[in-house]
Amino acid sequence: MYDRARTVAWSVGLAVALALVALVSATIGPVSIPAGTVAKAVLNEVALPTLSGAGVGWIRPFRFTVESSDAVIVTELRLPRIALGAAVGFALATAGTVMQGFFRNPMADPSIIGVSTGAAVGAVAAIVFRPAIPLVPNLQAMAFGVALLAGFAVYLIAREGGRTPVATLLLAGVAVQTFLGAVVSYTLLFAGDSLERAVYWLMGHLHAANWGKVGAVWPVAVLGFAVTFAYARDLNVLLVGEDDAQTLGVEVERTKQILLVVAAVLTAAAVAVAGVIGFVGLVVPHVMRLLVGPDHRVLLPTSALAGAGFLVATDTLARAGPAEVPVGIVTAALGAPFFLYLLRSREVHSL
Repeated sequence: MYDRARTVAWSVGLAVALALVALVSATIGPVSIPAGTVAKAVLNEVALPTLSGAGVGWIRPFRFTVESSDAVIVTELRLPRIALGAAVGFALATAGTVMQGFFRNPMADPSIIGVSTGAAVGAVAAIVFRPAIPLVPNLQAMAFGVALLAGFAVYLIAREGGRTPVATLLLAGVAVQTFLGAVVSYTLLFAGDSLERAVYWLMGHLHAANWGKVGAVWPVAVLGFAVTFAYARDLNVLLVGEDDAQTLGVEVERTKQILLVVAAVLTAAAVAVAGVIGFVGLVVPHVMRLLVGPDHRVLLPTSALAGAGFLVATDTLARAGPAEVPVGIVTAALGAPFFLYLLRSREVHSL
């Protein structure tokens, strides 16, 4: 039976944990800034609406004294990166939860339908060819567009007789990923001076974060989550099998189409701004399933918040050392051994 209070309790706890991780993350960097100073700098940016004769205006109720250099570091450099990391982790964990429920397989992740590799093709093409061909769209637009095309191609290949068999979709995704991986490798042969930038993007990073990217990803992440949460009950029913789900009143094909589209959009948006970051959409939903159970009405919000916190934490580790490393390396270095531990302890099993 669905326990709404339990969902709220877990969600509030994870939201508080995310806020604490974000606060700690904002203190860490080449210039160490105390947590109190970070909090003051953030509060100084809070604006509240007010009514006046001229209409609706905005006031800033807090006026804490903060060094201008510290305020700039916090609000213009670290907070955008933290907010972008949270958005990307939120989107990837949501998409991963949907894919694992959709395929009824804990090994499924957001890249399983070729979206991440499609984004890699678009991004690498933009990096390599845009300097010579100005008509080529910018990196984010190319990555997002080609990612969605790859996901759509996988869906069309797998569709047969008005249905989309899950096994066929999985195999089509593997085949398309392999082909697109070859395209990426071939394109890198022509990278020249752009090779380092292309390889760095493929590793997954958040170093180029800004408020524009945050404003582009968060609405997509929230809207995508809202749609998937509306289908949480249908995802639960799909776990028993498509035939039984149809008998219980679920419009199976329509539900599958919507969930695939939303998962593809979430993954494409995340990868377009951050590169290929693995294991967030694989490990986080699986761990949360062990903690809260398989009910997607609980699993979706908890996985999304845990994914946001996980990526902020791993990005903090990525930039905490003497030299910053791409966050994709850190997520893989932490995620792969942990998943192997779950596998050896028999915690990984079919849904």
